[in-house]
Amino acid sequence: MSEESKETRHMLAAIDERNAEQFLLCAETMHYADLAEIYESLTEEERDFFTSNIDMEQFAEVLADLPDTLIEETIERLEPAEQREILDQISDDDRVDILQDVSDDARERLLELVEPDDIEVTKSLLKYDESTAGGRMTTHFASIHGEMTVQQALESLRKESEETESFARVYVIDAKDKLCGYVRFRDLAFNLPETIISDFMRPVKRFILASADQEEAAQMVSKYDLFVLPVVNEQHRLLGIITHDDVVEILEEESTEDMEKMAGFSGEGSEETYLNTPTMIHFRRRFPWLFGLAILAIASGIVMIKFEDVLNSLFILSLFLPMVVAAGGNTGGQASTMVIRAMALGELDQDSIIRVAWKELRLGLMLGALLGTGMAIITITFVPMFYHDMPAEIGFTKFAIAVAVALAIQITSSTLVGSLLPLGARAAKIDPAVIAAPAITTIVDVSGMVIYFFVAKAILGL
Repeated sequence: MSEESKETRHMLAAIDERNAEQFLLCAETMHYADLAEIYESLTEEERDFFTSNIDMEQFAEVLADLPDTLIEETIERLEPAEQREILDQISDDDRVDILQDVSDDARERLLELVEPDDIEVTKSLLKYDESTAGGRMTTHFASIHGEMTVQQALESLRKESEETESFARVYVIDAKDKLCGYVRFRDLAFNLPETIISDFMRPVKRFILASADQEEAAQMVSKYDLFVLPVVNEQHRLLGIITHDDVVEILEEESTEDMEKMAGFSGEGSEETYLNTPTMIHFRRRFPWLFGLAILAIASGIVMIKFEDVLNSLFILSLFLPMVVAAGGNTGGQASTMVIRAMALGELDQDSIIRVAWKELRLGLMLGALLGTGMAIITITFVPMFYHDMPAEIGFTKFAIAVAVALAIQITSSTLVGSLLPLGARAAKIDPAVIAAPAITTIVDVSGMVIYFFVAKAILGL
């Protein structure tokens, strides 16, 4: 058993026994993320014990790491003085995240508890949506002026050292707080005290507008291997920074959201763990898509009815129908996954639609031709071994050609549809992940049946 799991076990035992002394001893040695995970798994009474005994300075970090669905009920367990202490202890971005996760009434009450020194920054950050760069940035960054000497810069930074989030990059601003450049902390250490900052500062090549989407910020940090990303407004005034830990959270949130939407989940995702998320929330998020897709799938039955005479005249067609339909779903799903991934990484934009269509069309034709040929060989070789009622005017060769052509068309069309639907969804301001796997599979299932029966009817003369 790992040391961390032992700490967790001891903490849970202390809570179960309501042993406040042992609880505090365990809490002192544990990381706030582990404490947040423990808190999430507790009962109501155990949470009361937890909040009544933990140090508020430490609990500030725990609260910032809790799932958004637990924020309001947790902070309401505290006295106003404790709420004030927590709001004073946490960073600007975490404070704003908490205020964005509570109801409007609770937000108004909590804003009254924010210290005067922090209220202006807090209200300015609340103007930005939580999914934007401005909503994720912290205002505790290191900044100096270009006309300062190295010695003056170090003295200025020393005064702000307790609150500054990161010294990886020290940004140079002018009198109007406009971003002029940056220096590394080691640049300050290795230059002479009387050296002017503007003499050796570096240009800032990467920055992002506060109104930009948080995913764009995460992509920039990942792509360009940045320590921190400066956030500016339209006047190029430096507002804050996005740090690597913010990027990790953003990427986790975005990937989880995309995975859930690709699996056919509706509504906003919960930050709570799978086991701690109520069953009814799982039900509400899964049912709408399942019901909608079930209604859409009725179209498959309508196609079967329309082509009932074709199927009755040559029932062996039913053997290959599931294969043709499934092949379309598989290839369409592959194409959509690749395109959505490329879009998420910023590799594609709306101008790429023709190039994507041409690329996937060629790929679909290659896959369809190869798989169709392979299936034709299998049909001619193995089907005669167990099926002996093939009409003489059709024959196994002609039948194999019909199956191969239908499969090739289905794969080609499904690949094209799977690649273009995400791009079309984004053009229509819809999250591309929404129309992914379940929707595409259902669509190409219906189209596959239509293609299969039309090709069979045309080639076999049914």
